[in-house]
Amino acid sequence: MQAADLAYRAVKPFVFFAFLANLFVGLPTPSQADTEPARAKCDAPLDLLRLTNPLSRLSHKLAANEPITIVAIGSSSTAGAGASSASATYPSRLAAELKRHFPSRTIKVINRGVGGEEIPDMLKRFDEAVVANKPDLVLWQLGTNALIRDHRITDRGAAIRVGLKKIRAAGADIVLIDPQFAPKVNVKPDALHMVQFIATVAKEEGVALFRRYDVMKRWREVDRLPFKIFVAADGLHMNDWSYACMAKGLGQAIAEAAQRPVMSAKVMPQADNEE
Repeated sequence: MQAADLAYRAVKPFVFFAFLANLFVGLPTPSQADTEPARAKCDAPLDLLRLTNPLSRLSHKLAANEPITIVAIGSSSTAGAGASSASATYPSRLAAELKRHFPSRTIKVINRGVGGEEIPDMLKRFDEAVVANKPDLVLWQLGTNALIRDHRITDRGAAIRVGLKKIRAAGADIVLIDPQFAPKVNVKPDALHMVQFIATVAKEEGVALFRRYDVMKRWREVDRLPFKIFVAADGLHMNDWSYACMAKGLGQAIAEAAQRPVMSAKVMPQADNEE
């Protein structure tokens, strides 16, 4: 018994450490945890990304092999709040995505986002920030700041239409981008109303809409991604992963809309009306 007792005492420390080793098998190391966003899937279906309206100006420029200028105007989501660097903002990532879709074309994406702005603020600088750059496509991200500040848009979209009129006068295509799906947005009672309001104005004006809210909602409810993967620590802004994924989807949507046959673009609204 004494010999057996001594043998057990001799191996007891090794048994304990073996237990600890088994306990921690499979747990992510700090480096693995840091790369978790990189492993998250970014594969929204085309029917969610697809723009309802073709981008005829962009299509013409592509066919003519002419340089293309895209202006992204908006607030902090465009400026890049939450991104680790200027190269990680959605406009910068979009430029890379479009280069992948059109490797032989010259496409410049200009970032004209200013944090904290609402629609009236953006309109004050439209001539300088947008029109002066002679854009072929304007990406207009809007609605979030009015929403989180509880500023109801009571003009039935009149201010948005002023901006759309300026863009049309410049001869550019238009894509509106609605608010993000994030905790500080979702708690607002008017969140869905704002998303639907922007969609209504886009439909009435016949301009394309990138449904950012629905794309991000899918990340949470279908892909089951935790908010920490695609929302910054402040609960509002996007991060490197979500800006990159947004740019990937937007780039895919722009490429498809710019290469869409004109006939199918004309037929689709009629089919919607019949439904």
